Amino acid sequence: MSTIKDVSKRTGLSLATISKYLNGGNVREKNRRVIDEAVETLGYRVNRNARSLKTNRTMTVGVVIPTLSIPFFGEVLSALDRELRAAGYTSFVCSYDFDRDLECEKLRVLCNNNVDGIVLAAQFVSAKELEEIRNARGSEMPMVLIDRTIPGFTCDSIVVDNLNATYGAVEQLIGAGHRRISIIAGPLGISTANERMVGYRRALEDYGIDCESVPSGEDDAGSGLIRIGQYDFESGYRLFNQLMDQPTPPTALCVTNYDMTMGAVTAAHERGIVLGRDVGFVGFDAVDLCRIVSPPLSIIEQPAKLMGQKAGEVLLKRMAGEELPYPQVIRLKSHLHNRPYKE
Repeated sequence: MSTIKDVSKRTGLSLATISKYLNGGNVREKNRRVIDEAVETLGYRVNRNARSLKTNRTMTVGVVIPTLSIPFFGEVLSALDRELRAAGYTSFVCSYDFDRDLECEKLRVLCNNNVDGIVLAAQFVSAKELEEIRNARGSEMPMVLIDRTIPGFTCDSIVVDNLNATYGAVEQLIGAGHRRISIIAGPLGISTANERMVGYRRALEDYGIDCESVPSGEDDAGSGLIRIGQYDFESGYRLFNQLMDQPTPPTALCVTNYDMTMGAVTAAHERGIVLGRDVGFVGFDAVDLCRIVSPPLSIIEQPAKLMGQKAGEVLLKRMAGEELPYPQVIRLKSHLHNRPYKE
């Protein structure tokens, strides 16, 4: 089995430099490349248990997300892991598959395994539960929320300006002449869904268009133009059909989630509805799909890679003990790909 001395001999670098890098310290870029190559060639493995006892760090980060099936989270994870690896950290990724009990369980397992920090896209966990988990080891563990916030829980957060994203989408539809504009939204208990609903309502109100009252409960079919479901394909598919089955269906539609967008596009195709021509349409995140369908569809693209990068940067600074204003709340702008229908 190779040792750190073998790495030193192969690279010509001192044991101190190699140890510094392997323990998460900063070294010159050329030295980092040489060490990485030697570690890979020699098959050297860091004894994390021994290092943890010595430094009180495991050089690991826990990442908890609702699903691995949505490309948005895949892009976030890729950028986040790149930031962490560059600093010598290993990320342990857990999906809770939109299950409340599993979300709390994954967080506790990571905490019990002494990760140095956590990145979380939360959905069900409460502020009280998170406080207990964060302080379970007797000191506050660095934590960064991504994509959404939790009422009553103070924490570093990297989120998207959802309100203005949806406002801009509805404004585009109004500019195209639509007045009967519908929305398919996610559970309003999730901050992203609530902010997107606010943006929808505000745009209609600002342009003097009547906005119907929002249903009070999740999974409520709603009335008229507003539909609320889960962030999944089935909700997008079912709620699109509900809207189109009305005596006076909407002339335009804003769908506020990737899976919901996929469901709505599928339902429209089955009904022979050409989105963008027969019904004005703006979806969320399904950039590749909406580029290749005919006609191409307008879509709101969230800065997933930038979100992962910023989450990594903030967490690394917290774990290193750097002095930063608390909390750091970074709100990123999305991009509306406007593709108006052309004959």
